[in-house]
Amino acid sequence: MNMKTAWDFRPLYKTPTDPQIARDRAIIEDKTKAFVTKWHERTDWLSDPVVLTEALGEYNVWLEHYAGGGKEGYYFDLLFSLDQNNTDVKARQNKIEEFSQNIAASMQFFSLRLARVTPQMQKTFLASSQLLPYKHHLECLFEEAKYLLSESEEKIMLLKSGPSHSRWTEMVSGFLAREERTVFEKGKKVKKNFSEIVSNLDDADKKTRDSAAVAVNDIFEANAAAAEHEMNAILLNKKIDDSIRGVDRPDLTRHISDDIDTAVVDVLLSTVAERFDIARRFYKLKARMHGVKKLAYHERNIPIVINSVGEKKYTFKEGSDLVLDVFNTLDPEFASIFSVFLRGGQIDVYPAKGKRNGAFCAHYIKSLPTYILLNYDNSLNDVLTLAHELGHGINNELMRQKQIAINFSTPMATAEVASTFMEDFVVERILKNADETLQLSLSMKRLQDDVSTIFRQVAFYRFEQELHRTFREKGYLSQTEIGALFQKHMKEYMGPAVEQSPGSQNWWIYVNHFRYFFYVYSYASGLLISKSLQNSVRRDHTFIEKVKVFLSAGSSESPRDIFAKMNVDIRDSAFWEKGLDEIESLLSETELLAKRLKQK
Repeated sequence: MNMKTAWDFRPLYKTPTDPQIARDRAIIEDKTKAFVTKWHERTDWLSDPVVLTEALGEYNVWLEHYAGGGKEGYYFDLLFSLDQNNTDVKARQNKIEEFSQNIAASMQFFSLRLARVTPQMQKTFLASSQLLPYKHHLECLFEEAKYLLSESEEKIMLLKSGPSHSRWTEMVSGFLAREERTVFEKGKKVKKNFSEIVSNLDDADKKTRDSAAVAVNDIFEANAAAAEHEMNAILLNKKIDDSIRGVDRPDLTRHISDDIDTAVVDVLLSTVAERFDIARRFYKLKARMHGVKKLAYHERNIPIVINSVGEKKYTFKEGSDLVLDVFNTLDPEFASIFSVFLRGGQIDVYPAKGKRNGAFCAHYIKSLPTYILLNYDNSLNDVLTLAHELGHGINNELMRQKQIAINFSTPMATAEVASTFMEDFVVERILKNADETLQLSLSMKRLQDDVSTIFRQVAFYRFEQELHRTFREKGYLSQTEIGALFQKHMKEYMGPAVEQSPGSQNWWIYVNHFRYFFYVYSYASGLLISKSLQNSVRRDHTFIEKVKVFLSAGSSESPRDIFAKMNVDIRDSAFWEKGLDEIESLLSETELLAKRLKQK
């Protein structure tokens, strides 16, 4: 296969100075103006299902091609993720963000007025067969209407979001991305950027990871004052927004936007927190296998090395071949989508200076291609990250085939199901032919991922809850106070086998999740639901067709209704307990295997 390892932007633009950019912006302006001119002064679409069907059809076309600044907005967002210190790209990104916000503001009247129709008209619209493709979109609008402001006020809220939130978070992210330090790596002094240093934290060599930890702590300390001001600024902005809207708890708007019941999230959080003992047992086992009473905070993710057998390294070719084969076994369409990504330059693979840390899968609007960012460094974890992000990518492409633009999105509560589904089947393939020694290593790796995805994310969410509550009581939080809250919740799920080492109080600084408020529950819900779907496929492989239907559903129905069709009741704590029981069972098996191999 002719495989590309860097993004190919030709489906978007040739260069940042491509003259087509200006032409496309003019088209967006013309199409937006035409929609506004046609519908802004009319009221018939607010009382007639036939006319509303016409209006929603045109709105759907606008969403498919022109929302968010269209290709230009997508292009410069992606460019910026490759080089967060490129001031020219940053300037262009700021300009297109301003442009897209103004465009969105001019279109805002449509959703706002539709959301405010009378309860009787809501019933009429929801009962209309012509409006059936838009039914759930309308249901969500009518629910959100409870907290909407006037059109002019909503326009102000939209336009202020950049300087009051985005600029702050981009500042700290950019500060971290430009940091470099000299560290020890396999006995040699090398200069590395922040992303590369973070990758070294999981290195099997203790001197390498300890050196990386010193560098990371130094970088966080250097940026802690800026992060303190950033966090307080966005917490205050959130408080003001909630007060203006009459929202009584900080995470409620997240639940409404995610189309998930607050009661479901609360049940998930309490159920997982009550089982934090699973995570504590895991870290206790891991510490013993490393021959220490306690793991340093930065060592919580280090791989297990048994009998001098280290973690296998996978070149990107080897890793992609493995993932491709697993996908093909699950369903040939999954493999086909991955192959298209590889051939089309839709995956940017390797770390680079200034490149955004971590990994993501970007889908912008329905008419534009999926792009995936990695920081691939040949580890097993990188292979699993590849499978994870491809799960998102496959989800995107299946939605693209089946859903109209208005439903081309994944509810947050289900967003991580596809990714963890694919990732776990890759782990299963590797375990299949492993001897007991490798099984132990991989089982520990699997447990590590489960603990990080479920228990850590729930601890993160609970930290966010206390962070917002404490800020609203005190009015300002120092970096020391934020760090103390962070350590409290990390200790709660990790237990005594992980030391809250000096410097670890600042590790909240690079967790982007906290800047976008309360979405981390979706990692836990996604993985626990995913395990249920995996079990169904293992029992009956034809169930994969139901999985594909689920992955194609987008936002055409609520998560509750989507899962109900698959006999999953996400309102029942017993459902979440079943997933947790599976993890505890794996932990018990791993403890026995470690004992048999004399690892504890």
